Amino acid sequence: MRRFMINVNGNSYTVDVEEIGASAVPTAAPASAAPVAAPAAEAPAPQPQAAPAAAPASASAPVAAAPADGTKVTSPMPGNILDVQVSVGQQVAEGDVLVILEAMKMENEIMAPHAGTVKTISVAKGATVETGDLLVVIG
Repeated sequence: MRRFMINVNGNSYTVDVEEIGASAVPTAAPASAAPVAAPAAEAPAPQPQAAPAAAPASASAPVAAAPADGTKVTSPMPGNILDVQVSVGQQVAEGDVLVILEAMKMENEIMAPHAGTVKTISVAKGATVETGDLLVVIG
């Protein structure tokens, strides 16, 4: 653990932060149970790494199906969808407006990053979105 003093808007806060990674192993080494747990954890670690490699491949296959067909256009900020100006199958040019997103009482035009065909539309007029939510896929 490391302790830091952080100042936010003139207020001081003391924060304890746990180190993770290479520094955490030496910190755990002085404890008598930790060295036993560390090698045991390291031995299964290669096996779970192999299993997660297979699991994300399986899990990412359905998710990757949309990006494999095209480029994801995601919401840059939370807000409300005021209008969807494209339809599935429509040809778009780079810079064409795909969606109008209202955030903080401002209308933001979400534009096509490149030319292509609209493969999917994941939002509808009136929907609320968060940062990173999928809006459109362009292929």
